[in-house]
Amino acid sequence: MINSEIFRQYDVRGIVGEQIDAETYFLIGKGFGSMLQKQGLNKIVIGGDARHSSREFMDAFINGALETGCVVTDIGITATPILYFAIWKLAQDGGAMVTASHNPPQYNGCKLNLGMDSVFADKLQDLLKLIQQEDFSFGSGKLIKNDTIMEQYCDYIAERIDIKRPVKVIVDAGNGMGGLYLPKILRRKGCEVIEMYCEPDGDFPNHHPDPTIEKNMSDLSRAVVDAEYELGIGLDGDADRIGVVDEKGKMLYGDQILNILARDYLAINPGKPIIADVKCSKNLYDDIKARGGKAIMYKTGHANIKKHMKEVGVEFAGEMSGHIFLADRYLGFDDAIYVSCRFIEIVAKTQQPVSQFLADQPKMYNTPELHIECEDSRKFEVVAKVCEELKKEGYDVNDIDGARITFDDGWGLIRASNTTPVLVTRFEATTEARMQEIRELIESKINKYLKS
Repeated sequence: MINSEIFRQYDVRGIVGEQIDAETYFLIGKGFGSMLQKQGLNKIVIGGDARHSSREFMDAFINGALETGCVVTDIGITATPILYFAIWKLAQDGGAMVTASHNPPQYNGCKLNLGMDSVFADKLQDLLKLIQQEDFSFGSGKLIKNDTIMEQYCDYIAERIDIKRPVKVIVDAGNGMGGLYLPKILRRKGCEVIEMYCEPDGDFPNHHPDPTIEKNMSDLSRAVVDAEYELGIGLDGDADRIGVVDEKGKMLYGDQILNILARDYLAINPGKPIIADVKCSKNLYDDIKARGGKAIMYKTGHANIKKHMKEVGVEFAGEMSGHIFLADRYLGFDDAIYVSCRFIEIVAKTQQPVSQFLADQPKMYNTPELHIECEDSRKFEVVAKVCEELKKEGYDVNDIDGARITFDDGWGLIRASNTTPVLVTRFEATTEARMQEIRELIESKINKYLKS
């Protein structure tokens, strides 16, 4: 029997040996293969990250999918963006990436795609129901091994990137998958690259592979300053999220990385729309508008944003978490390897240090993403009640994803996490004192409903 709790909002994820094992992946492979067969489709490409359980789980998934009559192409241990690239390049009907992204080593999971679209939310629950009801298709499948797609991917990026001068960059892959590809591409384009933790290791022995958290970037920050390099790039475990530190070792948050990329994009594509999630700074939205772009605020979540990009025909989007999506000169999915190259392209256009790229923006005081524990069964209800009360009191509330409350001099956010039993908050204002006021206002309402 499969554990229904591992079917999250965006993917499958659980603790190896407790919630998830080879039998789980066999059933997911059988279920996903059946889902495709019922739509007259049968081609699946599969990859996996460097976690110790990934190869075993990939093989189990393959065996399940083969029993449904699917043709499965195995591209081996790789990064999530390469799996997405393989779906496109090899004209596959679906894809499966065995990964738990930036989760600790004891986790594994699976990201699924139908074509280039993520299988998430209701579609993921449909897959769970199909497995629970054993509504499987049967047939005799075929397994194909492909060990050339990685080189094709590297060639594809290198041919589409123009780095004008040899930028000095340190890459910290966090012992995830991106270290096999990004340094190689950058050196090919003439950059001077120092590698840090670029050897894939499922134990993540040096630091947690999440480049959006400052302590995980501390080694990289020190190394950039010590080497007197221009910037450092951090990647998460499966290389679909980016982190950056400037030449002073200061970390740029996801919305600042997005802002720098947005300025470059709008200079070449004036008037175009850009999507950013509800956690991003007011500075980003104001800057997009000031440069003639159209800023669209949307829900957090890589699957949500990719879907909305297609719905409204947008080429460029991103979120605070470091997922950045470029359909301009690229394929539209979240690829931290490609985005790193685009960022370094911008650095190479100027002699200006990275620390000065956004120096013309007003100083804002903000918190990082904050978490308040709240049971899964209650978190959406608490957010809804806080949102309703703030609306009744006449505040300017955007409820596209939780509640983002805008003031003349700042904003506050409360939303329910789609992946963990927490409420997510973030606060920003023109002064630290005002930021605290906004935080206290919203937290007082949260605490009232948490206690009731």
